Amino acid sequence: MPLLPTSTTPNAENVYLIWGANGWIAGILKGLLESKGKQVHATTARMENRDDVMKVLDEYKPTHVFNCAGCTGRPNVDWCEDNKEATVRSNAIGTLNLTDCCFMEGIHITVFATGCIYTYDEAHPMGGAFKFKEDDSANFGGSFYSFTKSRVEDIMRAYDNCLILRLRMPVSDDLHPRSFVTKITKYAKVVDVPNSQTILSDLLPCSIALAEAREVGVYNFTNPGAISHNEILEMYKELVDPGFKWANFSLDEQAKVLKAGRSNCELDSGKLVRKMGEFGVTIPEVHQAYRDCFKRMREKMDNSQPIVEEALTKIGKRSQDDDLGAEKRIRVSS
Repeated sequence: MPLLPTSTTPNAENVYLIWGANGWIAGILKGLLESKGKQVHATTARMENRDDVMKVLDEYKPTHVFNCAGCTGRPNVDWCEDNKEATVRSNAIGTLNLTDCCFMEGIHITVFATGCIYTYDEAHPMGGAFKFKEDDSANFGGSFYSFTKSRVEDIMRAYDNCLILRLRMPVSDDLHPRSFVTKITKYAKVVDVPNSQTILSDLLPCSIALAEAREVGVYNFTNPGAISHNEILEMYKELVDPGFKWANFSLDEQAKVLKAGRSNCELDSGKLVRKMGEFGVTIPEVHQAYRDCFKRMREKMDNSQPIVEEALTKIGKRSQDDDLGAEKRIRVSS
């Protein structure tokens, strides 16, 4: 985890309010802020309800809001294809309403957005020298989820109180079900495509530093570089679960079991790396970041062995079932 200054502003009275209190990333962020002795609150108020939003802002009087809320779908973004109204209500109306309310009250807001608005193309080929930058227009609309996210980002850019952080395939130091690693260890088959990814232990502390510095605009919020599914799982097998097995299938085969397409891309994280360098923070390249993450994961497992062995046994049983040909259970990543 990067070593960050306790504050990048002289104001010791910062008050932090997290939207989406019951969410995975919100919980990690809240714990991180509390560990630094910050005054932090969290809410589950509906973002699209303007009266409720204003009441919560008036109650807590935050200096900084973190928007960790939004609709990603369960179990994955295919849900959004069948629930477009709910997706718009949360990802478009709600996100914009919360941002606007914060603007009206003079409050800085950090929005955890997505980088899943791009896909490799001729100008940005897989493994090529050119990565997607913050000012590149979105070129992926294969899912309704990504469609809403890219449109909302374009509008939020108009607000001078808004910091937009584009996460991709976020990963935590444990086997939380929302973590990208946990997801792909449970899939019967995975594709093997290099992607930018967000190792939360490296980057969530950076979100606090950027918010305290009142940065605005868009940042690709990923570790530098790109890593493929197989590279991740090979490292997982080496450092976490030596008995783990997996199988691949092609993008064309994956598409046959999807309602919506999936974004595959590499983002240029140079802007983030340079900004954090001003704070004396180095963001590790994604392969090294994953290796460090898996080492921390294994250490946590060793300290809670009974729980971990049960989890790994379930994953191992899944692998055995797949070897027997349980093709009907193919699931795909969000």
